[in-house]
Amino acid sequence: MIHVRAPATTANLGAGFDCAGAALDLWNELELHEDGGEAEAGHLAVRAFARLAPPDGFGFAFTERIPRARGLGSSAATIALGLVAGAAAAGRAADPEELLALGLDLEGHADNLAAALAGGVCLTWEGQVVRIADDAPGTPIAVVPRDATVDTQAARAALPQSVPHRDAAFSVARAALLGVAIASGSAELFAAAADDRLHEPYRASQAPVLVSVREQLPVGALGATLSGSGPTVIAWVSRGSGCAEVLRSRFPEHEVLPLDVAPRGAL
Repeated sequence: MIHVRAPATTANLGAGFDCAGAALDLWNELELHEDGGEAEAGHLAVRAFARLAPPDGFGFAFTERIPRARGLGSSAATIALGLVAGAAAAGRAADPEELLALGLDLEGHADNLAAALAGGVCLTWEGQVVRIADDAPGTPIAVVPRDATVDTQAARAALPQSVPHRDAAFSVARAALLGVAIASGSAELFAAAADDRLHEPYRASQAPVLVSVREQLPVGALGATLSGSGPTVIAWVSRGSGCAEVLRSRFPEHEVLPLDVAPRGAL
């Protein structure tokens, strides 16, 4: 039997559009049994697995804890499960960049998949992955709308082809701050970086919780970011701040999940 697990992820982290992601301590799992069955060829994990080893003859049993279509990287986790299980079945110890290259076209963009494979907080560019920290300067609390989902392609279609120069400069500055904040562990710089004008304003209609959280950040919160395409919002808070209870009282209709950044990726 092969047993693997892969974490949820939050991508963009504000201004790190399509290049920054963090693994979260919320895991999907896969148990692989040699039962002589026929695998479901269209399943994302099976398709990923097939890039490393033949899937026929194996039984795939999944445990899913990551909410689907909520911006928490459920599809990236599914692909990561298949890739890591396929590598194990093939007796191959592939590194995150190799697995990312094999699975990228299944996911479509690298930020979620890179973090799911490598763990911690990652930056990606042109197929490369750098894991810049085990943790973020703030602890993530996910505010997950229970009844709303977002289609990633529809969310991308809402983005304009161009943005004003001042908005681009604003986001470039915040992205630079974001990298420095994570690498240095600076909560002050991380709080300053938690804003964006490249993608979040155009997705606001699909993620109204972001505006609500930002308008009244709990005491002890450093900032809030849209998780992937949304609708989930991540409140980044100081550890032990009690912000989770405040958010639960303010958003009783949503699920509030106190999480940690997962220092390890799929394994």
